[in-house]
Amino acid sequence: MLVTGASLGIGRAIASLAAESGARVAANYYNSAEEAKGLVDEVEGKGGECVAVRADVSREEDVIRMFGEVKDRYGDFPEILVNNAGSMIKRSPISEMDVSTWDRVMEVNLRSVFLCSREAFKSMIPKRNGVIINISSIAAYTGGGPGSGAYAAAKGAMNTMTVGMAKEVAGHNIRVVGVGPGVIDTPFHEKFTTQARREKFEGMIPLGRVGVPEDVAPLVILLASDYASFATGHCFYVSGGM
Repeated sequence: MLVTGASLGIGRAIASLAAESGARVAANYYNSAEEAKGLVDEVEGKGGECVAVRADVSREEDVIRMFGEVKDRYGDFPEILVNNAGSMIKRSPISEMDVSTWDRVMEVNLRSVFLCSREAFKSMIPKRNGVIINISSIAAYTGGGPGSGAYAAAKGAMNTMTVGMAKEVAGHNIRVVGVGPGVIDTPFHEKFTTQARREKFEGMIPLGRVGVPEDVAPLVILLASDYASFATGHCFYVSGGM
């Protein structure tokens, strides 16, 4: 399994649980080298297999190199791809947003899914086997909070892309699904959401609490497994009922 953006938050929880479940894991990171090394040490300390691979997944050359490094390490391309890497970049109303910020939001959250999925398909289609899981957001459904319209648009496009790719590769026995987390306590919200707003979010969640990465990871592992062999072309939300 290759998990992009795996050094922190939801991606880290997915990579850790995947390794615990017996998968050989490739954990992609870009800036968080120390955290990625910590993940590898943690997994290997429990007897699992994990390699950290640095790449900017919005850049074609980096993605191609990353898949090559995974093949060199494990002898094959990953049969499961989790497109988790993403960022709001910064909160900004679309009415005030500069083009460079808009472009970067789309590159990190959407272009990366295209590049990584296309590279994965090169191996999955000939083998007639594979699963791609796109980590979306409840923002795709709600339009996002203040200043997150571009991020919400990118995640909404990801959901549409999930459906389109699922239809495109279903005949090759490949599944493509999405997982849309709600408000999850991760470094993402530490960076982009004030404490006051996080408390307000908590009051909007029917289950009465903010989620944690470990609430999301088990669903991803389930969807990657044969237990979900008839699930494709849909985004499953993990939001506490929000």
